[in-house]
Amino acid sequence: MIEVLNASKVFATPQGDVRALDDVTLRIEEGQFVAICGPSGCGKSTLLSLVGGLASPTSGTVTVAGQPISQWSPARRAAFRADNVGFVFQLFHLLPYLNVLDNVLLAAASRRNGARERATELLVRFGLEDRLSHRPGELSVGQRQRVAMARAMLNAPRLLLADEPTGNLDAENAAALLDLLREYHAGGGTILLVTHEERAAQRAQRRLRMDRGRFCEA
Repeated sequence: MIEVLNASKVFATPQGDVRALDDVTLRIEEGQFVAICGPSGCGKSTLLSLVGGLASPTSGTVTVAGQPISQWSPARRAAFRADNVGFVFQLFHLLPYLNVLDNVLLAAASRRNGARERATELLVRFGLEDRLSHRPGELSVGQRQRVAMARAMLNAPRLLLADEPTGNLDAENAAALLDLLREYHAGGGTILLVTHEERAAQRAQRRLRMDRGRFCEA
């Protein structure tokens, strides 16, 4: 499902080059739930952005679902993401001027057939049936994260990428979000979760640790 081979990512800064990833190799089979742990700044989120096609490596290759996405243009990667990848972020990235339903529908490229019905179904399933017309500012933190999860799952992606999804949640809401991830995984989905929180990492089948842009012993 995911194959990262000798991937490095270097960012140019006024103070000099910063090597966010350093010759990383990773293989994740379809249907696995993998957590990558480590402190802030260790390269976890950079790795996630490469796997999701949000960026390309400075060197090395990234293959997802048999497709060499690291060799593609940004536009082609974006089209691939829309059909195959869902994202859940710590900061939700909901648009404040759109209601809950329309925020979820942002993931539906060109309003594909049945998108509104599926979005409504997901929001009902996540306990937000009475919040469809509310805006993000009218929701609790936990409700906003559930909206973000519904958006990530709208297109029934094969791969779900979660970047510190419990970082802004209390214990109860974090547990609820992790239950949704587990449910997605039980249905055959593949998950790559990056986190520095033990409670989140414990839900994964496989745990890896990063430090200074490389994998190290857990």
